Amino acid sequence: MATVDLFAIGNALIDQEFKVTDQFLGEAGLQKGTMQLTDGETQAALYEKLQATQDYKGQASGGSAANTTVAFSSLGGSAFYGCRVGNDELGAIYLNGLNDADIVTSEKSLTTGTTGTCMVLISPDTERTMHTYLGITTELSEQQIDYTSLKTAQWLYIEGYLSTSPTARQAVKQARKIAREHGVKIALSLSDPAMVQYAREGLDEMIDDGVDVLFCNEQEALMYTETQTLDEAFSRLKQKNHTVVVTQSAKGASVSNPHTHFHLSGRRVTAIDANGAGDAFAGAFLFALNHGMSLEDATQLSILISSEVVSQYGPRLAVESYATLLRNFLTECA
Repeated sequence: MATVDLFAIGNALIDQEFKVTDQFLGEAGLQKGTMQLTDGETQAALYEKLQATQDYKGQASGGSAANTTVAFSSLGGSAFYGCRVGNDELGAIYLNGLNDADIVTSEKSLTTGTTGTCMVLISPDTERTMHTYLGITTELSEQQIDYTSLKTAQWLYIEGYLSTSPTARQAVKQARKIAREHGVKIALSLSDPAMVQYAREGLDEMIDDGVDVLFCNEQEALMYTETQTLDEAFSRLKQKNHTVVVTQSAKGASVSNPHTHFHLSGRRVTAIDANGAGDAFAGAFLFALNHGMSLEDATQLSILISSEVVSQYGPRLAVESYATLLRNFLTECA
């Protein structure tokens, strides 16, 4: 298997995105801004209602860590994605979508079962609410992960959504072990307030004795640390984790480690869809660090990339757009 800079593990989900009304969310009993797990039958019924009454925006090979990996790869990094999809039409679409973005995958990812889906619901305030049927990805385990390229990677990236699955947590444990044995840095995202609220023990298990970079948004940081201020949250998060990155939507982002602490303001854009913004931020941030940029420049590039993502529908930019934004950023920094 080819050597890669980033080795990522995450859920494999086909995203179906809809623009919805607040009334629809209320009638469906969905909590805005969070992810809710469901079964296949309920997912199919919701999809039918969405198709009949709401504004369909498109389909993509989704999943939080996959979005991060696409951003990393499209900026010019090399990446592998470990996941589990069914041997069905959606599974083939999913893996082909990653391969088209120059991301390495493994045949081990393809197994018997149904590929997971996620209804991504974008409300008028641009907030994203997700209704997820994990399908076969809920059984992601060590058997579907080819760890070969992890031994020579620069970064291991883990999405917090894996915290709900015992077998996925075991796969993460094995990945962490290999990473530590081979000097590979580890990054993890808390992913969603719902994971903090309902899968806290799973997150604790995956974080274990800490990571090199922890990503979260402000709400997740406060919920996870059970604090009232961001300063308090940083103080607790840094007890285990070396560098903590807290995204703050339009307000920008704050970064803290033992050597520095700073906040950078966000960019003024017309926000349309917040889906995938945090994922893109993480991908750009890790790419920048991997290419020797300072923490401040890494944060600034990540704010640029994520702000462009929220300016359009869908969790990802066109592949060529990442490279263009990077070139412009480097020119301005020169």
